[in-house]
Amino acid sequence: YSSNYPREFYDQYAQSQEKSVVNKMQQKYWKTKQTLIKVTGKKEDEHVVASDADLDAKLELFHSIQRTCMELLKAIELYQKRICFLSQEENELGKFLRSQGSQDKTRAGKMMQATGKALCFSSQQRLALRTPLSRLYQEVETFRYRAISDTWLTVNRMEQYRTEYRGALLWMKDVSQELDPDLYKQMEKFRKVQAQVRHAKLNFDKLKTDVCQKVDLLGASRCNLLSHVLTTYQTTLLHFWEKTSHTMAAIHESFKGYQPYKFTMLKSLQDPVNKLTEKAEKEELQMESTTSEQDQQSQ
Repeated sequence: YSSNYPREFYDQYAQSQEKSVVNKMQQKYWKTKQTLIKVTGKKEDEHVVASDADLDAKLELFHSIQRTCMELLKAIELYQKRICFLSQEENELGKFLRSQGSQDKTRAGKMMQATGKALCFSSQQRLALRTPLSRLYQEVETFRYRAISDTWLTVNRMEQYRTEYRGALLWMKDVSQELDPDLYKQMEKFRKVQAQVRHAKLNFDKLKTDVCQKVDLLGASRCNLLSHVLTTYQTTLLHFWEKTSHTMAAIHESFKGYQPYKFTMLKSLQDPVNKLTEKAEKEELQMESTTSEQDQQSQ
């Protein structure tokens, strides 16, 4: 080894590098141990857990926003399909009534034609609901891809620093149990671990604040988004009901005073059916009695 620096400086440098490697290995060990504690669900220090109560409450709110946005997207997609299906069936019923009403020259035919036209009109107007629903779907999907994803990345970084901080606390607790104030090396080691805990806490506290602020902003943004987009949907729905109800009311008024039909045919057909049923029951009873008499005679 040839250098302008003295040998003793090189030895100090090599020794510091060796201590640095050992320190990093110990840090990773305690971080891994903290990760295993979290994964396995083992009980942690209650004071440490209590200190993060506000943060955990914000995380629950974040996961709720994340989950409900996915459920809302699924509900909107299903709602769109059912609107199309209902509109199609309503239109088919309207066309059927119109075709049958055109063949009937009585007042009933006119009622069927008018009702069929109203149903076809309602089916067309119902499809107007798809436009605000499509916009709502796009806005929520964009909100999930951008705002929620950005917050999720910050939450992941915070969880990494929280694991590192709690691992450092475990390390300091382990060192403090074997601490002898009279031994300089042990005190030096404790101070280094203590410094590591402070450094980890600073990083964790910074990201903890970022997460709380982002979750609050996320909740407020979602409220503004839904209130703004759903207003358009509510207005469209109100117009749909106003138009269809006005059409139905006009049909009701135009056919007011029509005498309803009395289907006496069904009543007259009921008696022969009852007689046939009673006759069949009597025949069955006679057959059963005859069979029982024959069985007694054979015995």
